[in-house]
Amino acid sequence: MTSTYSDLAGKVVVVTGGSRGIGARTARAFAAQGAKVCAVGRDTDALARVVAGIAQDGGVAIDVAADVTDSAALDAVRDQVEARLGPADVLAAFAGGQGFPVPSPELTEERWREVLDSDLTSVFLTIKAFLPGMLERGRGSILTMSSAAGRQPSQANLAYGVANAGLVMLTRHLATEVGPRGVRVNCIAPSAIATEKVEARMPAGVRAKVAAGHPLGRIGTSDDVARTALFLASEDASWLTGITVDVAGGRVTG
Repeated sequence: MTSTYSDLAGKVVVVTGGSRGIGARTARAFAAQGAKVCAVGRDTDALARVVAGIAQDGGVAIDVAADVTDSAALDAVRDQVEARLGPADVLAAFAGGQGFPVPSPELTEERWREVLDSDLTSVFLTIKAFLPGMLERGRGSILTMSSAAGRQPSQANLAYGVANAGLVMLTRHLATEVGPRGVRVNCIAPSAIATEKVEARMPAGVRAKVAAGHPLGRIGTSDDVARTALFLASEDASWLTGITVDVAGGRVTG
């Protein structure tokens, strides 16, 4: 991680989905810039490892276990963040990821609702917990996490594609609404990213085929996404809001 954004030093950053994968790497990236980070997730052991790693590197971080589909739990996260670190300056609502392929005729109503709750409603609830404080202070940066599956049809299940397309519109709508009050909202839409889960479930031969399907000839990394998050949250992106950045190796071009 070579990018440096001095304006992020001292900022309070909340990252949901922060126990592993993209969220964990993003939490570490913000901490490396001098931000005070709260990593949110459900796996307490994994969260503790993320925070311990940040502390070992000289950073400041706390972890709060919460279910991001529970509005009361998210309000409690906000209260802990404010009490222990201060009001949130940056919110990275990155929890989600229910894209396992299911043929649409076999997609049950229960599964449809579960995926939309996990990948779309959770982001709305997370923002709802933190946005009022940002509006009151007249500043803030919100990052949402969509997917290439929300930008074009894919092998992911229908509910996942719909939820992630919804996140793009949520971002655009909210950015237009709250921009005049000093809050920016932007979206990141990765394609195939070599997280721990992907490496565990996708054989090397399949990964090679997926990489070949991207014009840049490789699968993305969590660092690729984290660098984008740093930029969008920084003052270098102060004139950007309502956009979706396709971190997709050229596979998605708008």
